[in-house]
Amino acid sequence: MATPSLLLLVADGRFPAGAHAHSGGLEAAVAAGRVTDLASLEAFLTGRLATAGLVGAAFAAAAHRAAALAEPAVRSSTLAQLDVELDARTAAPTLRTISRRQGRALLRAGRTIWPDAPFDDLPRTPAGAHQPLVLGLLCAAAGLSRLDTATVAAYGTVTGAASAGVRLLGLDPYQVQALLVGLADACDGTAADAARAADDPPERLPAAAAPLADIHAEIHATWEVRLFAS
Repeated sequence: MATPSLLLLVADGRFPAGAHAHSGGLEAAVAAGRVTDLASLEAFLTGRLATAGLVGAAFAAAAHRAAALAEPAVRSSTLAQLDVELDARTAAPTLRTISRRQGRALLRAGRTIWPDAPFDDLPRTPAGAHQPLVLGLLCAAAGLSRLDTATVAAYGTVTGAASAGVRLLGLDPYQVQALLVGLADACDGTAADAARAADDPPERLPAAAAPLADIHAEIHATWEVRLFAS
């Protein structure tokens, strides 16, 4: 069983998985004038939690569930199905690339810290597996529960963007932290919904979408100068 310290370590933005380099789409939303202050940042984070947060947390929880499967072949097949389904839910090519890039970075950390985890059962695509699937296996290796795993995933979708908001908009970091405290119940609720959904087959996992975020991601990828990778 994992200790509280392990949960905090995996959820920490300083965990060596490259999350600090991403704004979760906020940089493009700021440039488009859609996020300009604390109130619009809160709306952005709430929407992100209900879409990317729910989907990512559900797939991470499902991968955590797959880690417990006894047969490597069944585990590998399940993870492959999850990868295909998550790819289908990620409409923007840029976001698919980013998810797999973050997955590779997280996998490198996971293999170093938990070398006996079943990371070899992840899909061996040229671009690597999606980040939530790697996260699910990593959290299972750390002894975290399925709900813990979903919480880490949901939490990460809002904290990275919130931190980016301080840098992009010059917001008061104390007020931004207060905003995150206000979103804590919503984050926990999203994680609980995601953990329950992980009992469903891959094709029935949440598919909440954010078309404007997809558009922003494609536009952001064309910029020659940008502060964040996404």
